[in-house]
Amino acid sequence: MSLPISRRGVLTAGLGATTAVLVPSLPAHASTGSSSGIGFVLGAETLDGGEQITSITLDTARLGPIAPESLSRETFTVHARATSPITPEAGALYDLDRPVTAARLDRRGNIVLELEHGEGQPGAGTLGYIASRGRNVRLDLTYTLTQRAPLARRHGKPLLINRFAQGELVNPEVDAFGYHESAAGLKYRLYSSPRRGRRPLVVWLHGGGEGASLPDGYYDNETTLRANRGALGFATREAQQIFGGAHVVAPQSTSYWMHDGPRFAPLVREVVQEVCARRDVDPDRIYVAGCSNGGYMSLKMTTVYPRLFAASVPVCGVVAGTPPLIPDADLRAITTPTWLIASLDDTTVDPVANTIHAHDLVPHSRATLYEHVERDGYRFPGHWSWIYLARNDPSIDGTHVWQWMAGRRR
Repeated sequence: MSLPISRRGVLTAGLGATTAVLVPSLPAHASTGSSSGIGFVLGAETLDGGEQITSITLDTARLGPIAPESLSRETFTVHARATSPITPEAGALYDLDRPVTAARLDRRGNIVLELEHGEGQPGAGTLGYIASRGRNVRLDLTYTLTQRAPLARRHGKPLLINRFAQGELVNPEVDAFGYHESAAGLKYRLYSSPRRGRRPLVVWLHGGGEGASLPDGYYDNETTLRANRGALGFATREAQQIFGGAHVVAPQSTSYWMHDGPRFAPLVREVVQEVCARRDVDPDRIYVAGCSNGGYMSLKMTTVYPRLFAASVPVCGVVAGTPPLIPDADLRAITTPTWLIASLDDTTVDPVANTIHAHDLVPHSRATLYEHVERDGYRFPGHWSWIYLARNDPSIDGTHVWQWMAGRRR
């Protein structure tokens, strides 16, 4: 639950990155049989806690009509193995069987295997957090399918597939964002609204776990969309209706925003300028939001470019430090309408020294504080309060945060 917040009430109360596997088209083999090889693709969804493989679709339509009554959860077994592209010496991050919860035919006649998944589900994630690098990476996945029972066909003999070839990973929400790179070399993903006319632009700034690390040369332009729903939330049908059709851009830093914010600020602005040049963007309706490192960068951008954004939503952002990452004088000078979000049980970024402190200083700012981060009965780490923004949960006096953002004009 969220808590109503007043500056005096919170302070007197004594208030004390995402793990989530892109497939490099590696082959997987099944038991021998009488049929030629069949390809399959991995279907993925980005859940609140990160991307997971939720289904497998086999290219069986070309084999002729399959009798659906011969298909069951026991017809195939699925084994998943994941390794890190950065630290392969660590071995498999997981190596296990994935339970099949349902098997069906899609409208084309392809077999679809639904896999057990959900928050905290072992062996379903597509990303792994590498603690020594402080970030998420796309894991290398190998899926092995084995057919356990023959499939009846409307015409011809029962079918037994003797070889399977793993194909691409498909996540429709992620795939809707195109790949781009700014003139200065900052990679970004862009969702372009199909609506005509000038549209708003939402800038999403990721957390520390979704950046790059130059010593490895690992700069994927992927984890910003796969590690959490921060950017994806603004491209959903609900958000698009609220914003009247918005472009959504997600830049990826080449290290950590808060390590070098003054250098990154003009690079992020360049991305915004490029999107405005390529798409019909309303310059009076550009919004910035971000989590953790990106929460800091959201505030930083409004201190450096006070006239660029119509609204800012920093989530569990960092402002404190020695010296402060954002000095008090800069916070007091912010003129961009600001709505801060955090959870009181955040043990990664102290909400009192950061979010509440910023709320005390940023003029006319709003804030939503949660007791903890929970969705659909699953308790997340307290730092993951960006989940609430991605679901348009924060509200004050009946106005939710997306509606508030959409109503702001520069």
